[in-house]
Amino acid sequence: MGIRKINPTSPGQRGMSKSDYSEITTDKPEKSLVKRLKKNTGRNNTGRITCRHKGGGHKRLYRTIDFKRNKIGVPAVVKTVEYDPNRNVYISLVVYADGEKRYILTPQDLHVGDSVVSGPDAEIKVGNALPLFNIPLGTVVHNIEMVPGNGAQLVRTAGGSAQLMAKEGNYVTVKMPSSEMRMIHKDCYATIGVLGNSEFKNISLGKAGRKRWLGVKPTVRGVVMNPVDHPHGGGEGKSPIGGKPQTPWGKPAMGYKTRKAKPSDKYIVRKRKK
Repeated sequence: MGIRKINPTSPGQRGMSKSDYSEITTDKPEKSLVKRLKKNTGRNNTGRITCRHKGGGHKRLYRTIDFKRNKIGVPAVVKTVEYDPNRNVYISLVVYADGEKRYILTPQDLHVGDSVVSGPDAEIKVGNALPLFNIPLGTVVHNIEMVPGNGAQLVRTAGGSAQLMAKEGNYVTVKMPSSEMRMIHKDCYATIGVLGNSEFKNISLGKAGRKRWLGVKPTVRGVVMNPVDHPHGGGEGKSPIGGKPQTPWGKPAMGYKTRKAKPSDKYIVRKRKK
């Protein structure tokens, strides 16, 4: 993948850059694998806004991705590499020997015509999915399950990869992209290789409108609001916030932990570096 700079015909395009989409082979998704996405960004199950600055954006169709890779021993051929508006990594349409079609995340060096397969006996090759215990130490993987059979939850972003570091008992120690060391059950599946579209992080949006297309709204600072709207508001001219930084509802906004420990945190061997 490469990045192309846009000709500066306007101020918004002066710093803009885009992917060259050189890996994309079609712009038509597989009809049987797409479904309509309802607009509910930033809202909870009752429809109330619980996360500000999110919403709007371009209409999208959701592509159903095979995160489980549970067709064991059935080979599949890569037919297309496609853009997915719902994620920053490209997806590939694979057609299995029995005729079934599925989408998978596209790793680097996986091309149209290549063959992929899942299962304990699969070859250690880019795009193949195996249980962690069957993968040699030092191998880089992505699309990792946390619970056997639940489907991949870890390392699914563009350019992402994790590395197998150790095997002990029923668990395999994996070094995550964040440098966190985590134990994962040996029966969890992972896919060989590094995810593609690694240049995505270097793309410059260039203008505010492009951010709105992605469903991100402007963020207004509390200090420029009125006292009725925010604890930081009011005062003449540029005034300090007074007291501690807080949310519009009075909760501390800096250095205050709001997340509860997840049950899977006990499997962390070494926390990520800050």
